[in-house]
Amino acid sequence: MTSVWSPSPSPRPGEPLDGDTTADVVVVGAGLSGLWTAYYLLEADAALDVLVVDAGVAGTGAALDGVGACTPDLRAPVDRLVAAYGDDGARDLRAALRDAVVEVGGVLGLEEVECGFRFGGEVRVARNAAQVERLTTLVDEGRAWGDEWRLLDPAEVAEHVASPGVLAGAWTADSAVLDPARLLAGLVGVLRGRGVRFAEQTAPVRVSPRAVVTDRGIVRAPRIVVAAETDAAAGSPSLAAVPTLGLATDALDAAAWDRIGLAPGVLVADLAHLAVCARRTDDDRLVLTATGTRPDTLRAALVAMFPPAAGTRELTWSGTNGVTRDGLPHVTFDEASGIGSVPSFGGAEIAAANLAGRTIADLVTGDRSDLTRLAWVGPGAPAWGRSAPAQVALALRAAAWADSAESLDRTPRTARQVLERFPVV
Repeated sequence: MTSVWSPSPSPRPGEPLDGDTTADVVVVGAGLSGLWTAYYLLEADAALDVLVVDAGVAGTGAALDGVGACTPDLRAPVDRLVAAYGDDGARDLRAALRDAVVEVGGVLGLEEVECGFRFGGEVRVARNAAQVERLTTLVDEGRAWGDEWRLLDPAEVAEHVASPGVLAGAWTADSAVLDPARLLAGLVGVLRGRGVRFAEQTAPVRVSPRAVVTDRGIVRAPRIVVAAETDAAAGSPSLAAVPTLGLATDALDAAAWDRIGLAPGVLVADLAHLAVCARRTDDDRLVLTATGTRPDTLRAALVAMFPPAAGTRELTWSGTNGVTRDGLPHVTFDEASGIGSVPSFGGAEIAAANLAGRTIADLVTGDRSDLTRLAWVGPGAPAWGRSAPAQVALALRAAAWADSAESLDRTPRTARQVLERFPVV
C-alpha cells in the first residue's frame, strides 16, 4: 500500500510471469531489500539478466509503512550486537551502517531519484527516568562504537523540537529522511531503465536450488536471492510478523510549526520500548509511526509529544514487519545451492536494506569484499516455530506494560525478562 501522506501516486501493477523462463539471478521480492539487491547486482555486472519476482506490485511492501528514516539504526542495542558478533564485528557493522546512510544519498543523487532525501539529523527524547537511563547508555555506548551521539539537556532539545515533558535528549547528525514511496518508485524506474525484468502479481510457491516455482510458471537460474517480506516461499519459518502503525496529520500552518519547532529533515524518536518516531514532511504534515501499538495509543503520543498538532484531521495506516527470532538481521548465501537471503527491514531501516543489498550482491557475484566479511553474513536466525504469533503478542504486551510502568517510574522486571527472551521491539 502507498503511504497515505506521500504525494506520489500508487504504482500500477506490472505484468505477471508468462510461463517458464530463465535468468542469471532471480530476486524474490520487489520491496526495498530486493530492489537494492537488483541495483547492486547490475553495479557489479551490468550484463546480468536479473528477474525480480513479486506476489504484489513492485515498489510496495513494508517500507511504505515507515516514517522515511534513513539512519544507522538496526533496532538492536549494541550489547546484543556484541553478544552475537563480538566487539570487532559490532564495530564494523555499525561503521558500515553509518556509511550506508551516505551511500543512499549518493545513489539517489547519481540516479536523479527525487524523493526528498535530506540530512537533518536525529534527536532522541527521554520522558521518564527509565528512558533517561536508556538514553545515557545509548550515548555512552555510541561513543565506544563510533556513533556520534551528544547528550542534550531540555533546553538543548528545544533547539530541535519543542516537545513538553522532555527530561533529556541526544543528538546525532548521522541520519537523514526521505519519502519512502518516491524512493521505491524511483528505484523501480531506474532498474527498468537498466533492463531488469519484473514479474509482478506472481506468487512464489517454492524456492529450490536453481529454480523458483511460482503460480505463473517456473524460473530457472543458477543464483536466487530471497528478499521477500516473509520467507514462506523458501520454506523456512525464520520471520514473524510484527504489526506497525502510522499516522499523518493534515498540513499544519506556520504558527503550529513555530510552536513545534521541528525543521524538515529532522527525525524525532522517543526511548519507549514501543518507540514513536516522527518527522515533518516537505508538505508540512507531521508523520508518526510505531511498532505494535493501537491507533488511540499513537494519537495519545501525538498529543503528548506535539500538542499544537492535536485536533487536526488524521489519517492512519497499518502494516507488518518481518522480525527474526533473535531480533538480529542475517545475510546468507549458500554456494552449493546458489540460494541467498537478505533481511526484511520494514520501514525503519532504509540504510540497512541498502547495505544488505550491496552485501548479497557481492556474495552472489563472488566478490569477497569488506562487506562480505561483516558479522551479519552467515547462518540465518533460529526458527520461530508455530508459536510465533503467540510469542510476538506476548512480547508486544510486555513492551506496552513496561512503557506504562516506566511512565509511573516503576520497574517492570517481568516485562523486561519477556523482552529479553523475545527481542522483537
